[in-house]
Amino acid sequence: MKALLLSTSLFLMAGAVLAADAMHTGVIMPDSLTWKENPAFPKGIQIATLVGDPTKAGETVVQRIKFPPNFQMPPHTHRFSEVVTVISGRIGTSSGETGEKKGDLLEPGSMWMYPAKHAHYAWTGSEEAILQVQYVGPGGIEYINPADDPRKGQ
Repeated sequence: MKALLLSTSLFLMAGAVLAADAMHTGVIMPDSLTWKENPAFPKGIQIATLVGDPTKAGETVVQRIKFPPNFQMPPHTHRFSEVVTVISGRIGTSSGETGEKKGDLLEPGSMWMYPAKHAHYAWTGSEEAILQVQYVGPGGIEYINPADDPRKGQ
């Protein structure tokens, strides 16, 4: 009886270890990211998708967004809520439709969340900044001022 109990316990523990290992799908190193421009964003911004497909509904997406120094991201909204974390550099962000720089530049490790359809904007100081953004797709951006939309001139 003890042998059966011990065998069953070992089998269950091995199964738990294998299940946990199956959930670990890989490590993404920063130098392996593929940075690309996106026509929906102003020139100078680059995006790297780490997880998911931003074109598919219901897909959990994790992207990194690289902003150049001395940059102002125009006021905009998204159809989804987003969780944003500063990875490197310093960046400011605020709510509203005016783009007025309100608040301090946030340090790496800072995090915020904007709800769906909530107008917001961002700016950098004298250094590049990288953010990590998580949302449920599909992705998309709508500019408060249509003249700010780089897709309009294409």
